[in-house]
Amino acid sequence: MDNRHDILQLLRQVADGSTAPEEALSQLKRAPFEDLGYAKVDLHRGVRQGAAEVIYGAGKTPEQIAGIAAAMGARGCQNILITRLNQEAADAVAKAVPLDYHPIPRLAVAFPGVRKELGRIVVATGGTSDMAVAEEAALTAEVLGNRVVRLYDVGVAGLHRLLSNLESLTSARCVVAVAGMEGALASVIGGLVDCPVIAVPTSVGYGASFGGLSALLAMLNSCASGCSVVNIDNGFGAGYLASRINQMEGIL
Repeated sequence: MDNRHDILQLLRQVADGSTAPEEALSQLKRAPFEDLGYAKVDLHRGVRQGAAEVIYGAGKTPEQIAGIAAAMGARGCQNILITRLNQEAADAVAKAVPLDYHPIPRLAVAFPGVRKELGRIVVATGGTSDMAVAEEAALTAEVLGNRVVRLYDVGVAGLHRLLSNLESLTSARCVVAVAGMEGALASVIGGLVDCPVIAVPTSVGYGASFGGLSALLAMLNSCASGCSVVNIDNGFGAGYLASRINQMEGIL
């Protein structure tokens, strides 16, 4: 029982008499989380937040990742995101659970299933080197049920590349702007669109970029209204937030 639909269906079964209240109570007691010893799997995340728990792969063994994913899959969870997963670990996890792995963003989807395609989110990058972070954002948003348009390598060093995609930008409900170096892309996009812009600084750049700190500070100091900023290289956080914005009640 991993989402609101499941609980609502259970309550309707109690109301129509097909499920006894005692059985419903038993199911709800089992639902909140499962203790695996090394992890307490949050099985109510979908009920509270509308999406299943996301597994952070870095620092976990393949066996731990597979165990968490298997526990979630056994409760009916689909499209379980596993972030920061290297190829070797992905190969091992794939032997235990169904897995769709994307090597560029190091992101996997366990128990892949049908996804919705709601609204429109644009993910834009300053350069090709920002693609790993951008793909983490784009795939996160897609797995969470959003339609995503990718505009890669449209940075300010060749502004005409960005301006040739104005129709895609202005029709978006949210734009994720991913850039390293001086991080100017977010400010430029913020001055062109009427939707929220989520700026993602990346660690791409020469020494004076300080591993993304320069882009982070530039994005935080953006003069364009409507820009928010996530942490350096946090494509997942940007994709998740963009999904929340895109799927807000009253917008769809």
